[in-house]
Amino acid sequence: MAELPEAENVDTGHVVRQYLDGEYDLICILGPTASGKTGLAVSMAKEIGKMSENGSIPSGTRAEIISGDSRQVYRGMDIGTGKDLDEYGDIPYHLIDIADAGTKYNIYEYQRDFEKAWNDIRSRGNIPVLCGGSGLYIEAATLGYSLPDVPADQRLREELEQLDTETLIRRLASLKKLHNSTDYDTRKRLIRAIEIATYEASHPVSRTSCLPKKTFFIGTLVSREERNRRIDRRLDARLEDGLVDEVRRLLASGLSAEDLIYYGLEYKFVTLHLTGVLSYEEMRHLLAIAIHQFAKRQMTWFRGMERKGVKIHWVNVPNGQAPSRD
Repeated sequence: MAELPEAENVDTGHVVRQYLDGEYDLICILGPTASGKTGLAVSMAKEIGKMSENGSIPSGTRAEIISGDSRQVYRGMDIGTGKDLDEYGDIPYHLIDIADAGTKYNIYEYQRDFEKAWNDIRSRGNIPVLCGGSGLYIEAATLGYSLPDVPADQRLREELEQLDTETLIRRLASLKKLHNSTDYDTRKRLIRAIEIATYEASHPVSRTSCLPKKTFFIGTLVSREERNRRIDRRLDARLEDGLVDEVRRLLASGLSAEDLIYYGLEYKFVTLHLTGVLSYEEMRHLLAIAIHQFAKRQMTWFRGMERKGVKIHWVNVPNGQAPSRD
């Protein structure tokens, strides 16, 4: 088992003063599911508000939270994504409930919407705090990726699915110079890269112009054992709060089972239960395992960011501070 990074003490006041001095232009709180990141972001935002009130930073300055969660963008998917909007209190938040359930909001749209929210917050003299666990979304927002707006080509995808991986890599190499292996570290990403390169060969493409951010990264640290205990408690709480009824309502609203399964985790397994594939007990058991595995992949992603040179300041979040459903 990989060792956890060493915890630090992060002084919010010091980070805020560095932000106001221009050393940073974004604060990001990231971490695996059930690690207490939303609670920490809200706590930091409230502390910034107090600093404004007592005059230690310019009066009227406040923090606003930008969600970095790939599923909280969808309306009506509340319990399963753990929105818990009442937790924010009077702290403004962005990029939650901005797309209809059933649609497939993508990384290009997220980067575009993040940039708009980030610029808006800063234009009003406030401090943007990005908070989430979707590693790809966080990287798109903070590492200056330039992403193309290329529509899906289902016919091409079906054709490419029939080819072996080596053939796909050669095809991609015939379309563009391969700078590194990130374009083809999974078949899904490889096929998407070919789809983009094929489209760009004959169409002018609009790309995002997301500027690199000077981001101060804070990671929420929790042991694997404690994280799994929190996941299990949170799952039971969500089931008690009506997770199954939420999925049933989504199905009744006209969303197909395939639409909901696409979103994974809670929506996948509860849909399989409601369509008779899994018993309630099987659903609960398999879903808990899937969330444990998902949290492990999230942590692997964040450690991978560190290997790319991103400095993450890891902090311990006491169990009492972490909200039970984060």
